[in-house]
Amino acid sequence: MQARSYTAISILLAILAFVFLTNVARAQDAAKVDSAHYKVEFENDQVRVLRITYGPGEKSVMHEHPEGVAVFLTDHLSKFTYPDGKTEELSAKPGQAIWVPAGKHLPQNIGDETLELILVELKSKDQMENDE
Repeated sequence: MQARSYTAISILLAILAFVFLTNVARAQDAAKVDSAHYKVEFENDQVRVLRITYGPGEKSVMHEHPEGVAVFLTDHLSKFTYPDGKTEELSAKPGQAIWVPAGKHLPQNIGDETLELILVELKSKDQMENDE
């Protein structure tokens, strides 16, 4: 009887852990965890277009993006912190476009002006199937 109780508790804990981890994984979508800085401008089954705006000194939370293309609308001076704790400073000029690999980061505007850019996220085949 006691072994069955432990088994039932173990199964329940495993289910709860799965639900929690699934929600944490979903919560890393920038538009969901940081709607103050990320606005979905357009979305279809192949791409999602985000408008990203940060005031001077503002920073986000750790989140992730699929691969895509960023087009800078203003001067850009930012610092990215990665999950391993490493940091990187990046700069760009208005009109500049760059390839952005998929990954997790925590961005911060370290410039004196508001920065704004458009990020075109490419959807993977798995994401396309989940949107249907």
